[in-house]
Amino acid sequence: MISPLRLSIALLVLVLAEIPAVAQISFTTAVDLALKNSPRVKAAEAEAAKAQAVLEEMNAAYIPTLVGGSGLGYSYGFPVGQPSVVNVNSQSLIFNYSQQDYVRAARASLNAANLALRDVRQAVAEDAAITYLALDRDQQRQAALGDQNNYAARLVRIVQDRLDAGQDTPIDLTTARLTAAQIRLARLRAEDVTEADREHLARLTGLPAAGLSVVSSSIPELTPPATDDAPLGPMTSPAVESAYAVAKAKQQTAFGDDRYLWRPQIYFVAQYSRFSKINNYDLYYSNFQHNNAGIGIQITLPVFDAVHKAKARESAADAARAQHDAEAARDQFLEGRLRVRHVTAELAARAEVAGLDQQLAQQQLDVMLVELNAGTGNSSAQQMTPKDEQSSRIAEREKYLAYLEAGFQMKQAQINLMRQTGDLENWLKSAAQSQALDASKPQ
Repeated sequence: MISPLRLSIALLVLVLAEIPAVAQISFTTAVDLALKNSPRVKAAEAEAAKAQAVLEEMNAAYIPTLVGGSGLGYSYGFPVGQPSVVNVNSQSLIFNYSQQDYVRAARASLNAANLALRDVRQAVAEDAAITYLALDRDQQRQAALGDQNNYAARLVRIVQDRLDAGQDTPIDLTTARLTAAQIRLARLRAEDVTEADREHLARLTGLPAAGLSVVSSSIPELTPPATDDAPLGPMTSPAVESAYAVAKAKQQTAFGDDRYLWRPQIYFVAQYSRFSKINNYDLYYSNFQHNNAGIGIQITLPVFDAVHKAKARESAADAARAQHDAEAARDQFLEGRLRVRHVTAELAARAEVAGLDQQLAQQQLDVMLVELNAGTGNSSAQQMTPKDEQSSRIAEREKYLAYLEAGFQMKQAQINLMRQTGDLENWLKSAAQSQALDASKPQ
């Protein structure tokens, strides 16, 4: 028979197993994990590795190849072919007008791949940072909505009591119940948004979503929005520079394809073969040599090749298209950065208004609480009631929720603007250094 103590322990273990573990993650850790686990970053790294291999392949054309083999066989009558016990061939490029263009194209492609990797890393870091801020906003909003829901429930009870006492009307009760219902709906919607942001952050970091939460104190300070007369920063971004590098690579390829005809190509060639003794070479050659070797230079001059002429036209058109795409990407980047800059300034002003509005509501609530507790001292003035208190608390929380949303939108725009101006990497590095310094300090 199981003792009561063991049964209690088993039940406690089952209950604890059902409670999800709360995993708190700091801001810089979330960004680092997102960069390490992102499939987009890994794909861009693979593309950069491929570009590096292509560059090595273009340079390897000048390194002699070495191929060995054997071609044993039986022959009757005059030997056809060259049956050999061992044959070794070597060949390498010495000079080709087009090859250097292809090497430069491969080098430009590698530069484009590295710039694209940098742009992808910035995009993933931006996504992780904004998602972290969103989840922090969600957690604070959930707490505020919880307070607001409690105030609304008290308001309904107070109005119900006042209605029973003949001090309020059924319309007042319906209004209070409507307010409570609207707050419950807002909580449900906020919970959905919170779960979506938590799931997204979990996918970015590779951590389980259950119990995942953020630490508000780990979020680094954001620089104030730039004024309209402040310099815009660099005129390009990694994505734009990558587009121009792609255009340069295609242009070099077009040069190489255009220089194929009427230009000599020089190769180094070497060959060794040991012919078989079992074939009847001796019947037709009086002084047959089994060991044979040759070394020399092979020169070719392409005179006419319709395929390569069409290929050159194709490469030229592809290079022109890439150049136009790079210019379009540059114009889109400049316009987008200017637009984000103006939006950031507007959102900063909106956040300031929301903050002052919430501060005013809090001050008015404090004044009302003092009057409610101590009385106004004026019997002819309207006296504050518990109903007024709950209504003011609900209004203050509503202003606070608006302040939270405006602050998040401003921070989101600031992070996007930092990416546009090239300051995002420096901001993340300074945040990581600050966290490392705080961790090294004695507690």
